Parts: sequence; structure tokens; C-alpha cells
Amino acid sequence: MKDIPERSSAMKSGISLLILNIILCASITIAQDRPPRPDDDNPPPPPVGRKQPRRGDGQERGPQQYSISQAISDQAQLHTIAFNGLAFITGDFGSSTFIPPGKVADFFGFQYMRDVDAAGKGHNPMFLDRIAGNVMKLLSAEQRRLFEEAAREQEPLLQELAQKRFPLVAAFHRELDGKLPTGTTGLSRKAVISFTSDLFELDARLAYKRAMVFGALARSLTSRQKATLSKMKFGDFNTWPEIEREEVRTLRPRGASKLVSVGYMTLASEFFSWYAGSIEADTYFCPERHGTYFGGFYLKDMPAMGQRDFDISTSLTGDAGASFVDALTDSQRVRLTGVLERQRKPMKEIIQVRRAISAKLRGFLRGEPPAERDIVALGRRYGEMDGELSYEYATAFASIYKTLNAGQKEKLRSLRSHHTHEDRTAFLYSDRIAMPKIPDSTLLFGVK
Repeated sequence: MKDIPERSSAMKSGISLLILNIILCASITIAQDRPPRPDDDNPPPPPVGRKQPRRGDGQERGPQQYSISQAISDQAQLHTIAFNGLAFITGDFGSSTFIPPGKVADFFGFQYMRDVDAAGKGHNPMFLDRIAGNVMKLLSAEQRRLFEEAAREQEPLLQELAQKRFPLVAAFHRELDGKLPTGTTGLSRKAVISFTSDLFELDARLAYKRAMVFGALARSLTSRQKATLSKMKFGDFNTWPEIEREEVRTLRPRGASKLVSVGYMTLASEFFSWYAGSIEADTYFCPERHGTYFGGFYLKDMPAMGQRDFDISTSLTGDAGASFVDALTDSQRVRLTGVLERQRKPMKEIIQVRRAISAKLRGFLRGEPPAERDIVALGRRYGEMDGELSYEYATAFASIYKTLNAGQKEKLRSLRSHHTHEDRTAFLYSDRIAMPKIPDSTLLFGVK
């Protein structure tokens, strides 16, 4: 049955983890009524005093100071959660399905490499194109074929991972809208955790397959190739030779689907960040890595889609998140701050699990591959923690929304940097698709 939020005219209607032997290294320093939607031809003015991202804007130039401790700090987490709340309350089902491909199976240091880029280009589309292009250009045809075969073989898993998110997103929107399935009391924490555990099992299997390919490629590198790679510095875009976009296109597999092409570019770029990086970089995650079902990535990244040179603002999340918090009353605000306290334990365990996964996957570099079942077990536990966080976020957003007055709703609408109607579409990662048939999400709710 089609299970999508009823607001749209087109929408009618795990295994437990063994005791971790790796403890947290504390010194890691790697370092609605909804708000009314405007007409497409009459968008709202940008928020006063806020600089909007645009082509060639040159925002946030220079290296940034990022670390795991910064990512899980109260300020970073509060503003990230609040930014997701803003996107969720003012958005729709379609926009909530958007997620960049690099935010899954992300145990290969790429996120850290882009966040600490000395040239400040880590959040520009040129960043991935340049490093992936240089890697592809360096490799032999036979080595590139490893990536192509892997991208084609991993396509079904990548697609399943994206599509499995849809019922969860639908359930969260039903909770927000108050459109609960008949005979249920609201979201079930246990059911959400079980669902995300299944979801992250797919994530772990994908990571395992990628690491296996990366290990094989690393062992095949010639001395000349290794010397060339050593000249391209981790986290320094300026040390990577310029490469024309057209040349990058010629190095991609011909006749490939969009998802195969995306997978191929991901393999090429993440191979470098993994080969040139470290376990600390692999363990790192940005504050937005968890609870990715609320449209925050759509709000932040959508303006860059289709652009060759566009600096995605690294301050938008913090600024808009802070404005969201400021728009709330004290009683509404405490619903968010309460989440911070309740997520401390799962957030710490997330770091433990990510480090354990990263350490095991690096065995492929040494010719000592880990057992896939161990990575899957860790992945399922990771998913349980993501489910804990996501349940907290979804229920907090819904409770806040129910108490917003008309003035607050209008204020939140004005804080949204761009408005796009996505109530008849969904996203397969960042690729817009026709609204698919969504499996029933009733299983994610508690029964009376």
C-alpha cells in the first residue's frame, strides 16, 4: 500500500553486538497547519542579515578546525538537530528522502578530508571531481576496471539502501502530521531501532565490499603510482593537479546507469582518502551523519546540485539551527535540549563502533581481511544507535510542531533558505525520481 504523508495531493490517503573490546579513545582530536509554501514564481525574500550561498561566493575559505569532540559537542549537536527540525517542519516527504551518496558506508576518511581541506574547497563539487579524476587518470585500464566492476556489482545494494529509508521517512512524517495508523499510539522506539539496525546492516555490507576492492587495488599499485599519490596531500586540494571535467567524464564507465556512475566516482575518491588517510580520519563523522531522515541535507545541499563550482555554506547549519532555537519558547526549547542529554550514551557508543569498524576494515590494506559477519554485527549495533537518535529527533520535532503558533510558523518558513515543492517526487540519494510506491510504515508505530 502506498504510505506517504497525506498533505500532498498526490499522496491520498537486530543481532546484538558482542561486548566491544575497543574502548573509546577520549583523546581523538582529528582534528501546520504547515507554514504555507510560497508559489514557485514568488519565493520569499532571504532572511535578513543572512548571506545566501551562490555560485562563486567563496565562503568559508581556508582550513577549518574539525574533530570528533567538536562534532559531538552540545553546540554542534543542538544546532544540527535544530536545523533538521527546521527542514522537517517546513519541508515535505520528498525533500526528507534526499541524502548525499557520501553519507552512507562512510568509513574511508573522505568526510574528514573535505572538512579539513586547506584550500577550503571541501564542500564544492570540484573537490570530488578533481580527486576522483586524478585517481582514475593515474590507474591503468585494468585497475579502473576493478572500480567499474565493483560499482556495477554494488548498484543493487546501493539502491536497496536508499529505498529502504522511505518507509522510515514516511513514518516520521505521519508522526509529525498526526496521521497515525488506526489503532496505534505513535512511533515505537523499539520498532524504529530494529528498522534502522536492518538499514545499517546494508550500510556495513556495502562498506565491506568497498574496502575489499580498495585493498586489492592498493596491493596492485606500482612504485610510480605510489610516488604520484604521495604528491597529492590528504586534505589539500591545492596539491591535486587540475583536471578538466570533460576528461573526468571520458574516464568514467560508458553506458552506465546514474547509480553506477555515482558509485564509481565514490570508489575513486574514497580510495584516495582511505589510502592517504588514517584510522582517525575513518572514525570521524560530521554532526549531520546521524538522523538523516528529516530533509536537512536537501536544505543545505540542493542549491549546489548541477553546479560545477559552488561553495556549500559550512555556516548555514549552525546559523539556521540557532535561529530555529531562538524562535522557540522556553518550554519548546527544552524539548530539544532534553534530547542532548538522552543522546550522550548512544553518541559515545557510535564513536566506539565506528572506530571498531574502521580498524577492522583497514585489515584489507595489510592483506588481513576481517570476517564480514563481524562488520555486519558492528553495523547492526551502529544502526541501533542511529535509531535511538532518530526516534528522539522525530518525536521532539512532532511535539514542538503541535505547540507552534501562527507567528512562529511564519518565522520558521522565513528561515528556510529555499522552497521547492517535492510532494510528488522523492530522491534516490540526490537524484530526483517519480514518487515510488512506499511500503506501509504501520510496523513502526506502537499498538494500543
